Amino acid sequence: MNLEPSEADEAFRATIRAYFQTEYPQDILAKLANGQTLDKADLVASERALSAKGWLAPGWPKAYGGTGWTVAERFIFDEELERAGAPNVSPMGLLYVAPVIYTFGTQAQKDRWLDDILSSRTFWAQGYSEPDAGSDLASLRTRAVRDGDHYIVDGEKTWTSNGHYADWIFCLVRTSDEGKKQAGITFLCMDMTTPGIEVKPIITIDGGHHLNSITFTGVRVPVENRIGDEGLGWTYARHLLNHERTSYAHVAGKRRQLEALREASADAPWGDELAREGSGLRRRTAEAEIDLMCLEMTTLRALAPLTNGEAPGDEASIIKIAATETAQTITERYLELAGLYAQPFFADRERADWRAGLEDIPAFAAPGTASYFFTRAQTIYGGTNEIQKNIIARQLGL
Repeated sequence: MNLEPSEADEAFRATIRAYFQTEYPQDILAKLANGQTLDKADLVASERALSAKGWLAPGWPKAYGGTGWTVAERFIFDEELERAGAPNVSPMGLLYVAPVIYTFGTQAQKDRWLDDILSSRTFWAQGYSEPDAGSDLASLRTRAVRDGDHYIVDGEKTWTSNGHYADWIFCLVRTSDEGKKQAGITFLCMDMTTPGIEVKPIITIDGGHHLNSITFTGVRVPVENRIGDEGLGWTYARHLLNHERTSYAHVAGKRRQLEALREASADAPWGDELAREGSGLRRRTAEAEIDLMCLEMTTLRALAPLTNGEAPGDEASIIKIAATETAQTITERYLELAGLYAQPFFADRERADWRAGLEDIPAFAAPGTASYFFTRAQTIYGGTNEIQKNIIARQLGL
């Protein structure tokens, strides 16, 4: 695998970098640089700016609005987006459900949903996990009963990321108890304004509102909202999860975090711990850098053979483990550098003045602590890392 960039790749990088410096909404970059969290309006503005350039869905096939970029160009784009400090796209629509729709959906479903996703007119949520069906997702109990041209849906989904922003939700629902438990699962899309859907917030330990619990009580869903055949939802879900698990890599974002850690250490009022010979933090930060290099190589190896919107195979499990454990390792270094200033805090970081009352704390400490808490969940969601190890073991015949 030749990792040396070509002249064309370097010219492409310069174009992308110039865009983020001059054309991309600078107010969004400023908010993130201030440690703020973005609201739905910010996410829409970001995605519409990319959509206007035709850059919102690099991984989609060109026939459906993708860029037609090479794997190298897609990797460069992701690097420059994260290098600029811009937010990643909301994955539920663009990265997760869209590949299922354009791979398994009817033409009517493609016409109905893909353009709205590509133009950021609709936001999607993912309804997979349930209170008693997380890692053992096939044990889900949310039920859909056929009633003529509709399904009647009852049940509950939990840990639903950005469900409070969503216009649509795609869910795995049980339509049969016969045979293997995976065989009775169906992939169903629902309009979030449908009567009987209730969204309840879950505030996480980092103080943020990312997650939600969603209940379905007698929700009538048209049969035309079903993707593929009844009972084959597990097949479509596996296709989606391989896209999801490779999306965790965020190599450039992690590299930017390490650069910011060095800057924070250099500016720390107690001295630059990363410059001190024999520093345990210095050694552990170097180990994190090595882990990141390994993640980058692994991601490139997994993506290099793919063309035009294909999904990676079970190697996605390797990326999921490496990416999430590296993310946790990096945020642990922030906590270690902050020392006594790394204390739990609960602030509404959507406000520009969220730092009020924290003026005596080094600027990196509070958002660094929040990132540490947030990344605790990364080895759990998207299929726990223990489950990923089982997938790898099966592929090895163990």
